[in-house]
Amino acid sequence: MSELTLTLIKLGFLAVLWLFVLSAVSVIRSDIFGTKATSAPKPAKSKQKAPAKAKNRKAPRGVPTKLQVVSGPNAGQSVPLGDKPILLGRGTDAAIRLDDDYVSTRHARFATNGEQWFVEDLGSTNGTYLGSQRITSPVPIGIGIAVRLGKTIVELQK
Repeated sequence: MSELTLTLIKLGFLAVLWLFVLSAVSVIRSDIFGTKATSAPKPAKSKQKAPAKAKNRKAPRGVPTKLQVVSGPNAGQSVPLGDKPILLGRGTDAAIRLDDDYVSTRHARFATNGEQWFVEDLGSTNGTYLGSQRITSPVPIGIGIAVRLGKTIVELQK
């Protein structure tokens, strides 16, 4: 082989090596710092007051009121359920920040359509499980059904 061919092969190998290094740094950076969250504009405050009955209204029977960490490093933590989705993971934007090495920065999301609660895996490395079944799309869940994220188990509770 000529000297020019060997030099071109060396430079090509060096370029591929640098692409690999830069992509690895990018993945590590996104795992450490997470993705940048966009801030939603705050709704304007209305001067009308809500009726007094709405403040003291209890949830209907059979409806979950909180998401509880049942087992794992964060056992005992809970977050009240509302209309907004609940994010679980190691990231700072998570509603329940899990200190579990097997949980991704943005691991799973619990959301409601007003009638039913769903759990959705957000492309985590180790997956989200209902029992022994790995979920890949939003799955409806009920009260007391264990959802496993890494070594952490969470449930919807009353």
